[in-house]
Amino acid sequence: MSWNSFDTGAYSGMIAETVDIPDKDGKPMRVYFSRPLGLDSYPGLLLIPHMPGWDEFCREASRRFTEHGYAVICPDIYRSYGTGTPPDISKVMWADGGVSDESVMNDSQAVVDYLKAQPESNGKVGVIGMCSGGRHTFLAACTLEGVDAAVDCWGGACADPNRVNPKQPVAPIEYAEKMQCPLLGIFGNEDFFPTPDQVNVMEEELKKYGKDYEFHRYNGAGHGIWYYDKPMYRQEQAMDSWNKALEFFDKHLK
Repeated sequence: MSWNSFDTGAYSGMIAETVDIPDKDGKPMRVYFSRPLGLDSYPGLLLIPHMPGWDEFCREASRRFTEHGYAVICPDIYRSYGTGTPPDISKVMWADGGVSDESVMNDSQAVVDYLKAQPESNGKVGVIGMCSGGRHTFLAACTLEGVDAAVDCWGGACADPNRVNPKQPVAPIEYAEKMQCPLLGIFGNEDFFPTPDQVNVMEEELKKYGKDYEFHRYNGAGHGIWYYDKPMYRQEQAMDSWNKALEFFDKHLK
């Protein structure tokens, strides 16, 4: 269901709250959980937070997808660094060298499993992320079980072998052969992270392995084109790509 395509006579409702769900070890994991009211069944989405952390934009994006018929969980992947404002927690996280891919993938698998186990689930779960969350989305599409569709929004360092480190030991593109679900990519042609050349490398690898993917590259746009609170926001490109993401998930998850 694309933007403004709802029936004005239909019921619309949701619940959105912070709750604890079990992590991979059965311990409490803080998440933001939004889901529709008035529907018998619906697909799920894992929204992996971006570099600013578990912030207001991620919560608003979760609710937007719920308005379009999805149960969305956005986990606090930085919770081991304490509580506070998203910028403050991000600083603590970066001072420690960043969150590890292993930790984020463990949390992501727990969310996918939890969404699929809900009584209202239609059995389908997608993954989406922006910036570092886009990188994690690509990694999730290749390494997690039960992911049915993925949307990578300007994920940096997916195809940059020079950006590996102990916490991010492998460039996600190295897992491209293992990608198990359709992938949508949204990129700005003026971005520097990833650059257009790095997006080309991603596309070449996906083509080589015959993967189901579609990339949309926008002129006049760089990084973070959905972030309306920042100068990088691009209204026309943002709304076009929002619609493409909604239509992609509808096609593969509904």
